[in-house]
Amino acid sequence: LLTSFFCGIIASSVGTILKSCGLHVTAIKIDPYINIDAGTFSPYEHVDLDLGNYERFLDIRLTKDNNLTTGKIYQSVINKERRGDYLGKTVQVVPHITDAIQEWVMRQARISVDDDGVEPQVCVIEVICWSRLILFYCERITTGEQKTKPTQNSVRELRGLGLSPDLIMCRCSTPLETAVKEKISMFCHVEPTQVICVHDVSSVYRVPLLLENQGVVSYFCQRLNLPVEMRPRKMLTKWKEMADRSDRLLEHVSIALVGKYTKLSDSYTSVIKALEHSALAINHKLEVKYIDSADLESTTLQDEPVKYHEAWQKLCSSHGVLVPGGFGVRGTEGKMQAISWARKQNKPFLGVCLGMQLAVCEFARNVLGWEDANSTEFNPESKHPVVIDMPEHNPGQMGGTMRLGKRRTIFKSNTSVLRKLYGDLEYVEERHRHRFEVNPELKHHFEKKGLQFVGQDEEGERMEVIELEGHGYFVGVQYHPEFTSRPIKPSPPYFGLLLAAAGKLQSYLAKGCRLSPRDTYSDRSGSSSPEVEISELRFPSL
Repeated sequence: LLTSFFCGIIASSVGTILKSCGLHVTAIKIDPYINIDAGTFSPYEHVDLDLGNYERFLDIRLTKDNNLTTGKIYQSVINKERRGDYLGKTVQVVPHITDAIQEWVMRQARISVDDDGVEPQVCVIEVICWSRLILFYCERITTGEQKTKPTQNSVRELRGLGLSPDLIMCRCSTPLETAVKEKISMFCHVEPTQVICVHDVSSVYRVPLLLENQGVVSYFCQRLNLPVEMRPRKMLTKWKEMADRSDRLLEHVSIALVGKYTKLSDSYTSVIKALEHSALAINHKLEVKYIDSADLESTTLQDEPVKYHEAWQKLCSSHGVLVPGGFGVRGTEGKMQAISWARKQNKPFLGVCLGMQLAVCEFARNVLGWEDANSTEFNPESKHPVVIDMPEHNPGQMGGTMRLGKRRTIFKSNTSVLRKLYGDLEYVEERHRHRFEVNPELKHHFEKKGLQFVGQDEEGERMEVIELEGHGYFVGVQYHPEFTSRPIKPSPPYFGLLLAAAGKLQSYLAKGCRLSPRDTYSDRSGSSSPEVEISELRFPSL
């Protein structure tokens, strides 16, 4: 599937409708860049949203090996050559690189991505070719007139690469006119039923439904001889209900996202999606107020006072505050200003990764009185290093030293709010991506003053979850719960933030972690009075 800007959504939607048929589906993304992975990329340099889309749409768990890069393949071939695996032969693109790609894909396509451990039956592979980008866009940008030439030229380029399309996905703002569809069919040598229109819809959740309505499932079943029974499917019924509810939302809840990459909102796509999932679950429309953390700092007040006051106005008018993960010292003081304001004003707050670390630094400065408290990432000479470098391995290197992947967090308190939000579990397993952590030697100083480390790793050396006593919702997590959030399975930490921001958290906890019927999803698509309890959403850990 060679497409362009919307390729990730299309690939995810195709996988979704196939999974709704009862098939086990996995996905692989093949990128052309030379980097081994995206671990050291700045979001301004590169934002790859597709693996996240696959996981959210398909409700699966992928690994780093589901993203294949040119650098990764060349590294594996060079390592084999250094070991002498090629027995003195000349190593070339053909056959060694091409064989390595095929071996990698065939191996990864067989690895289970579902909790049941079953081998996938279908693998959706998305290939991005930067040198010959195939752009199936069917309108003139200026007039909106539907044209077929861009698609014809794209298909010609595709055939020049030795590939003949089975389906042509045409992106446009309005449904394709019949004449345009027939012209594409004639000049691109496909049947009219193989020309699929992907026009503008109210939300990305409607794209699988759009493809389903145009017979994509039937085509794949015939073309790939898939063992599928054509019958009503509960999964797509849920998707339609979710999309319908999204269009009907009236109540609003606003969250201030205080970060350093706010000029490019895609940098926080996983975070935004997690907020959206949670807002939708409580029947609220989400408004995200992006705030560049540097704008909250005193230097901005001196240099650009208007920008400073606008940033603070956004913060103060929000129902909740989120400080996400990140790297680098720029904007960290502004983030701590926002955290301090949320703590003092009893405003719902969630800190993720760096956000949690800075919440600890802010508490150390303003409650414990350690004025120079900081992370050694930002001030190696601090007399109160409350956050320190705890590399997983290979100290001294930037790449490959982070604590990555799914790790277990043990709850140390039976009264923890986050524990209740997770379903009163003794432990949870969430994904990590960080190098610095709270200094475990100093935790008793914080707990004496009410900042409790309610979640720790199995050895009790790594602080995973903080909660502030006496606050409505002041939570920090070292891991990244947004990575496991799903449209109908919201992430508990984000869900708690939205509940608190909407004024529903205490009643939710008092009712045994259940919402009133009108705030939950229904199995009956189109129903105006949903009746299924929030437990129907099945949080990831359950």
